[in-house]
Amino acid sequence: MSNVIYVLNGPNLNRLGKREPEIYGYTTLADIEKMCNEVAGDYTIEFRQTNSETQLIDWVHEATDCAAGLIINPAAYTFTSMAVMDSLKMFPRPSIELHISNIHKREPMYHKSFMSGVVTSVIAGLGALGYPVAVQALRSLIEQERK
Repeated sequence: MSNVIYVLNGPNLNRLGKREPEIYGYTTLADIEKMCNEVAGDYTIEFRQTNSETQLIDWVHEATDCAAGLIINPAAYTFTSMAVMDSLKMFPRPSIELHISNIHKREPMYHKSFMSGVVTSVIAGLGALGYPVAVQALRSLIEQERK
């Protein structure tokens, strides 16, 4: 089995550090990628970001074929995309939905995730720290599954 963890990021996350820092902080996506690699251990991190729903779905399909685990921050697609949800349904190994902010403390439109019901776990509200926490948690979930 592969030792690759996909970390997929949706729209506008390429603007981290500049976009609404009162909500998302000043950490950039490049900083977050570095944090993920620092805790990856024996795993390789395949870290990607897109503003395209189509591209995000294609990457979930790719991960389905080769990844040991998947972390996804679908961003706005969390609340709008049944297509991304359907692609995640096909992922047969541990998966984590991740949000930088606590979506449940935000406006009501952010409370209903299409993704939460089809992933293994959800992490929200830890800021950029949520990413390395998710990598460490996913490593444990993968190892449990392999036993």
